[in-house]
Amino acid sequence: MTAPQLPFPRPNPVDLAPLYAALREESPLSRVRTPAGDLLWLATRYEDARALFGDPRLGRSHPAPETAAKLSGAAVLSGPTGDHDQEQEDSRRLRKLLAPAFSAKRMRALGDHVRDLVESCLDDMQAAHDRSPGEPVDLHAHLAFPLPVLVICELLGVPYADRDHFRALSDRIGRLDDVDDSRAAMTEFTAYTSKLAEAKRAEPGADVISDLVQAQQAYPGFTDTDVANLATGLLFAGHETTAGRIDLGVLMLLSDLRRRDAFAADPDGRVNDTVEEILRLASPGGLGVPRYAREDIEISGQTIARGEGVLIAVGAANRDPSVFAEPDEFDPARGPNQHLGFGHGAHFCIGATLACTELRTVFPALVRRFPRLRLAVDLRDIAHRHDQLTGGVRSVPVTW
Repeated sequence: MTAPQLPFPRPNPVDLAPLYAALREESPLSRVRTPAGDLLWLATRYEDARALFGDPRLGRSHPAPETAAKLSGAAVLSGPTGDHDQEQEDSRRLRKLLAPAFSAKRMRALGDHVRDLVESCLDDMQAAHDRSPGEPVDLHAHLAFPLPVLVICELLGVPYADRDHFRALSDRIGRLDDVDDSRAAMTEFTAYTSKLAEAKRAEPGADVISDLVQAQQAYPGFTDTDVANLATGLLFAGHETTAGRIDLGVLMLLSDLRRRDAFAADPDGRVNDTVEEILRLASPGGLGVPRYAREDIEISGQTIARGEGVLIAVGAANRDPSVFAEPDEFDPARGPNQHLGFGHGAHFCIGATLACTELRTVFPALVRRFPRLRLAVDLRDIAHRHDQLTGGVRSVPVTW
């Protein structure tokens, strides 16, 4: 049987590609061909995905990275990363370094400021509407993109004035169809964060990049290159994934106005469950989370051999009917809702609390300001970014 080719076609940005459900039913661990042309295993069942996330026999590194199967030509998450012998130790060290910056206490302290930033973005939406009455307003351009950029810039110590520069670099490093440009953009991106780190050495601030620079004194093996690479990854992930979830969450709420009205009737009471359901269903990417086997792993009647790669299809796992009743339905009242939107186990996303702080702030504020908000185009006319590793959409035209 010919291995299906990623990315799979999807009917619209909100619904998952139907092929994921078919594979989950017929062969929950199956071979697929990546955009790079290589073969990897694809895990589509919730039980398998959860087990693989927590399995120490899987990692981001590879014993022979030059021979490893590649996911794509993108400069991020395209293949193995890190030192195979030191991966687990390095991971623990980095999480220890970053834990204070992303602690629940710090996120709570950031909460009031996030609310101010949200209101500022909503002011911009209103101003755009007032300038061109009757014309759609792009919610992505005025809210979903700038909000997480404002937040991550402040947290990391990155000048917000540089947003267009690193937005362009982020788009380029995540491209699936231009290997050379993606890698050139990564070189530019790390050069940019390296300069930021140099500035923090001279004049540190109350921000994450300053913390990383100062941590080099305690960890001599934590090089300048490591700081630049980590800062680049945090800046990229810190705005790309949250922007995608805001976009898709808005599309879910507005694609059925009964959902919008139910949420608007009690936004504070419904926000936590609504955000959890958005996190379950929102899959901005679609290719999966890549990992490599450190030794043979038996799962779902198959053997993932040492050195082979596996993609954990979070979107498919979160719609597994053996775990979630009516899994394709948007149902904020479902419970329990133990989705894998932030992974599981030792590698649970360290930025989860930050993302939830933003999401739990933005949706109530949005419906309070614009209770009659609606899509200005049909959901099927909003294009998914198939050429980007993170997927998502480029615009969300709305009106009110």
